Amino acid sequence: MTSRRGLLLRLSALTGAAGLSGCSSLLARQAESPTGDLDPNPRADELPIRQHAWNERLRSDAAGNDLLPHHFRLFMLDLDTEPSDAAAETVELAMRTLEDAYEFNSAGLLHMLAWGTNYFDTYGSLDTSPIRSPRALSRTDDPDLQSFDAMLVLASDVPSHLAAAESAMFDTRPRLADTEIQGRLGDVFSVADRRGGFIGEGLPAAHADAEGVPADIPEESYMFSGFFAGRSGTQASEDRVTIDDGPYAGGTTIHLSRINEAFDTWWELAQSDRVKRLFSAEFSPADIDRGDLPFADVVREHASSEGEVGHFEKVARARKDGEPILLRRDFNTIDGGQAGLHFLSLQEHPRDFEEVRDAMNGWWLREEHEELRDRQNNGLLEFIEVVSRSNFYVPPRDKRAFPAP
Repeated sequence: MTSRRGLLLRLSALTGAAGLSGCSSLLARQAESPTGDLDPNPRADELPIRQHAWNERLRSDAAGNDLLPHHFRLFMLDLDTEPSDAAAETVELAMRTLEDAYEFNSAGLLHMLAWGTNYFDTYGSLDTSPIRSPRALSRTDDPDLQSFDAMLVLASDVPSHLAAAESAMFDTRPRLADTEIQGRLGDVFSVADRRGGFIGEGLPAAHADAEGVPADIPEESYMFSGFFAGRSGTQASEDRVTIDDGPYAGGTTIHLSRINEAFDTWWELAQSDRVKRLFSAEFSPADIDRGDLPFADVVREHASSEGEVGHFEKVARARKDGEPILLRRDFNTIDGGQAGLHFLSLQEHPRDFEEVRDAMNGWWLREEHEELRDRQNNGLLEFIEVVSRSNFYVPPRDKRAFPAP
C-alpha cells in the first residue's frame, strides 16, 4: 500500500519539476506534517477525525432517526492562489476558528471542507483521485456538469450562526462568537456560488411562495413532498461511506445535485397515490410514519400489475449486503425562487451514487407496462429535473488543508 508520505514526496518532486514551486513545497511539508509548522489542532481529541462524522452530534426523533440541522449553506470555492505553506496554514486556521467559535453539533455549527474535481485536475491527477468528473446520468436530464476547487458545507439549527460564520470566513467580521479570527477562507478562495436551504417541519410551509409548490402545503411537512426523509433504514452508515484504504483513507466523497421540483400537480394527487409514487404500492398512508420501511423486492410485479412504481422500491434495489450505500444530507431550497432540493450525498465511491441513480431511472421496467415511461408513472421522475451535478472529496480533519492530489 502506498503511504501518504511517500505519495506526497513523489508529488512534490513532480510539481517542482513542473514549476509549481509553491505546491511542491507544500506537498513536501505535508509529507512530514499535514498542518506544516502549526501545532496540532488543540480540539482534536474532542472532534471526530472524520469531517463527515456528524451522526453522533445530531438530534434524533422518537423512532431513532437522525435529524439533520434545520439550516444549510454551501459555498462553491475557486482558489485564488497556488497551493503553498501559507495558504494551507490559512485554511487550517480558518477551520479551527469555526471549531473554536461553536460546538460541533446541530445547536452550534457542523461543517465540512471538501475538495473538488478542478483542484485535483489542476494540481495532481483527477484520474487517480477518489472522485471523477460528473456526468449526465439520465437521458431525460441535461444538467450543468460543474467543477470547483473546493466546497464549504455549513449546517446549524441556528440561522444566525451560519450568517456569522459566512461573514467571518469571507468578509471582515472581526470576531466569531467570542473567538478571534485566526484565518479566513476568503484570503485563499473566492466564492463562485452560494447555495442555501432548510429541512424540518414547518420550514417548507414557511417557504411555499416559491415556484413549484402550492401555497397551502401542510404545516407539518418535512420536505416539499410532504413526507419525512432520512429514515435510518434507508441511510448508509458513516463507516460504509468512508474510504477504507489508500492515500485518501478516512475520507469520503460527495455528490451534489441541484434538483428543481414541480410539485404543484403532486399535491393534486390523493395521498394514497403520493404514497405509491414515493414509496410503493405495498404501502398505505397509514403505514408511512418515521419508522423503518420493510423492503420487498417486487418492483417488477408492481410495474406489471399497477402500471406505476415507487421511488423507494426502485432505489432500494441498489444495496450491498442488504444495506444502503448512500448517506444523504439533502435539504430543501428556494434558491432562485424555484422550489427544489440540494441533494448532498456521501458515498465511498462516486460509482455508488451512479448505481443508485441508475436504479432510480427505472428504464429496465418500461417493458413491464405500456403506461410506465421514462418519467410518467415512474416514481418521482415526473416531478423533478436535475439542473447541475458536481463531485468532491472530503478529507479527514487533520488533512483538510490541500489534501494530496
